[in-house]
Order: sequence, then C-alpha cells, then structure tokens
Amino acid sequence: MSLKNWDNKTWISSKKYIQSFNSFLLKHTKLHRKSLILDIGCGRGKILGSLSTRLKLKNKPIGIDIEAFEDRDKRIYFKKIDATRYFKKNKKKFDLILIKQTIHLLEFKEIKELIFNCKNMLNQNGKIFILTLDTLNNKIPTFSLMKKKLNMSLKRDEKIIKFIASFYPKIKKKKFVFNVKISKKNYVEMIKKRYISTLLGLKSYEIVKGIDEFNKEYKKILYFDDKLVCLILEK
Repeated sequence: MSLKNWDNKTWISSKKYIQSFNSFLLKHTKLHRKSLILDIGCGRGKILGSLSTRLKLKNKPIGIDIEAFEDRDKRIYFKKIDATRYFKKNKKKFDLILIKQTIHLLEFKEIKELIFNCKNMLNQNGKIFILTLDTLNNKIPTFSLMKKKLNMSLKRDEKIIKFIASFYPKIKKKKFVFNVKISKKNYVEMIKKRYISTLLGLKSYEIVKGIDEFNKEYKKILYFDDKLVCLILEK
C-alpha cells in the first residue's frame, strides 16, 4: 500500500500551510525568478506550484513522484519516475532540491546514494532541503497503536539524521513549525485514508478500533504543532 493521501485534504494541502512553508523556504535560500527547483517525492506539487507563482519563476519547478495524481498542480513540470531513474536521465543543475517527508521511506544505502546524486545536481550555490518529522516532543494526535508505530518510526528518523550527519558533517539544521487547528471529524477521515506512513501497515480492524479509541480521547477540535526538522546541505 502506497502513501497517497499525505497532501490530500489535510492541513499540509491548506493555503495557510503552503504559504507558511514557502516563506520558510525563502527565508533560508536566495531563490529568485530564474531559480531552478526540483522536488523529489512531490505528491500533488501544490507547494512548489504556489512558490512558482509567488516568485514568478521563469522555469516551471520539476516534481518527480512514483504516483501520478490527476489533481496535481499544473504549475509544475511533473514526471512519474523514481529518483534513481531520473538521475540517470537528467542533465540539469538546480538551485534547490527539496526532499520533504519522504527520506524515511528509503533504506540507508539508498539515502546515501540519493544525497550523493543530489549534490552532483546542484548549481554553485545550490542547496538540498531534507525535511522529516521532528523526533523530539512530537505532538501529532494518535491512538495507542498508532503512537507505538509512530515512535518506532521517529527512532529510525533520528538514526537517519545521525547517518546523514556522519558523512556530511557541515549539515545545518532548522525547524519548521506549523500551528494546526482541525476538527476531530476531519482528522478521523485522514486516519481512515492512512495519511501518514505509520498507518500503512495497520489492518482495517486496527484502524477501526483505533478510531473508536481516538474519538473517546480527543475533543471536537484538535490543536497541535506540526514540527519538522530541516536538514540543509550545500554543494
């Protein structure tokens, strides 16, 4: 089962989130109208589509993903391809390569190869942004089994961060925090659609049981911080 709903009708697909995230990107880069941008694991591409409009980019950002969504953003140039195959064909250099909340889906060997290839695709002052869930004091609402799976995933994420730092010691770390307000009803719908990778391996009855537990524990409106760690690598 693949992860298809992480950016579909969630706070991540909201206009407010997209504007906030793009402001974060612009704060830590020197992007301009002529910048070339690649998004690895772009999903529906709404973030870079919005950024393209904001910067009035001369060249459409390129987004690659193994899923081809019908409702993907038309402001990006989309390729249904995995990163390894794309690297073999691509000859362009980029000012920003974005890898947002997908690095944890790879094996350690694949992660090292991915970063090596990305570095070779950077322009002189280009940067790689790798974003993953903040492994400390994470506030994502969960039910008990979901929390157990999430904690296991976060421990692996921590190992990934240390692994990247081991062969790239000059790495910079930043935090992106978004204040989420969402109805319990809408969040439960997200759980049903398995919006986060920790839910992918759960059986249907475990989801149903978890939702029942979730409904009893949480109030009608949920407030929490969506926290991401951003690893910034330069050429």
